[in-house]
Amino acid sequence: QLQLVESGGGLVQPGGSLRLSCLVSGLTLEDYAIGWFRQAPGKEREGIFCISRSGIRTIYQDSLKGRFTISRDNAKNTVYLQMNSLQPEETAVYFCAAGGAGTPWYCPPNKDLYDYWGQGTQVTVSS
Repeated sequence: QLQLVESGGGLVQPGGSLRLSCLVSGLTLEDYAIGWFRQAPGKEREGIFCISRSGIRTIYQDSLKGRFTISRDNAKNTVYLQMNSLQPEETAVYFCAAGGAGTPWYCPPNKDLYDYWGQGTQVTVSS
């Protein structure tokens, strides 16, 4: 059974850090690009970062450069999102998704081109 399971969310103070994990089962992680997204209440789901099969990173929001990073460990079937200097407006449910099977360097340019999604993990930034 194909599953993407996010973990690592929680409550963090402004300026704090979290590392989210996306554990993949039921498919071969190295066959897919993995993206991270977030959705705040009342807002559309927005892209954060993607890492291709070959490890090429694509950031969907330039404003996050220098604060967020993405990495993958194929041996552990896990993709990570490191988030630093978090702010209250970044409170959201964070999702990972798999897509782009077959092309090593490719990251889907938008959320509609991803094939599989996790259920999300809540991140709350508050003092």
